[in-house]
Amino acid sequence: MSVLASEWLKIRSVRSSHLTVGISLAGILLGLGLAWVTADMYDNAAPAHKPGARLAELEEVVLMVPQLCMGIMGVLTMTSEYATGSMRTTLTAVPKRWPVMAGKSVVVSVIALFTGSAVVFGTYLVCRSLIDDRFGGIYQVPLTDKLPLLISLILTVPVFALLGVGLGAILRSISGAIVVLVGAIHVIPIIVGNLPEPWSDLLGSVMIGALPHELVGDTNTVYGSLLPPAAAGAVLVAYALLPLLVGTWLLRRRDA
Repeated sequence: MSVLASEWLKIRSVRSSHLTVGISLAGILLGLGLAWVTADMYDNAAPAHKPGARLAELEEVVLMVPQLCMGIMGVLTMTSEYATGSMRTTLTAVPKRWPVMAGKSVVVSVIALFTGSAVVFGTYLVCRSLIDDRFGGIYQVPLTDKLPLLISLILTVPVFALLGVGLGAILRSISGAIVVLVGAIHVIPIIVGNLPEPWSDLLGSVMIGALPHELVGDTNTVYGSLLPPAAAGAVLVAYALLPLLVGTWLLRRRDA
C-alpha cells in the first residue's frame, strides 16, 4: 500500500498527468463536434440520399484520444524517472523492484479505466442525443444491447496505459516509447490492411481495434478474420502483460 500511495502521489503531482487526462476528457467535446456536424450534414442532404447514409460509431473514433493519452501517461510514468534520475531513489526505497512496476501499473490502469469510461459513455450519450434517429437509427439501439461493446471499448484504454508502462521500462526513452505506441495505434493497422490475403485478415484480427468487436462476437467490423471472444480476450491481455513482464525482467537486471 505504501508503494501504491507513493506512485499515486508522483502521478498526481506532475503537470503531464493532468494534461493527458484533460486532453482525454476533451475527446467528449470532439465527439460533440463530430455529432453536430454529421447531424447537420444529414439534415441538409437530399431526401434521396438519406436512406443510404451511414455513419461510423463516433465513440470508436474518439476512443483513439484517451488510448493515446493514457498510453503516453504510462510511458511518462516510467521514463520521466529515468530522465530525472529519481529512479535511483525509487529503487533504493523499494529494492525488490517488481513492486515498483506493480504499483505504477495499478495506479495508471485505474486512472485510465475511469478516464476511458467517462470518454466512451460521455461521447455515446452526446451522440445518441444529437444524432437521434438519423443514419438508419444507428444510435437508436437500446443501451442494454450496446453496453457490452462499450465496456469492451473502455477496456482498451487501460491496456494502452499498461502498454505504455511496459514500453517505458523496456526502452527507457520517452520519444522511443511514444513512437512505438503511436505506431501500434495508427501505423501498424494501416500496414496490415494493405498486406495481401490471407495475411491482412489474419493479422487484422489481432489488431487492438478489432478486439472490442471480437470480444462481443460482433462480425460487423472492417477487420479481417474474427477471433472467438475467448481468443480475443487473451490477445487483449497479452498486449498489456507481455511488455510489463519484459519491462519488469529488464528492470531487475539493469541499473537505474
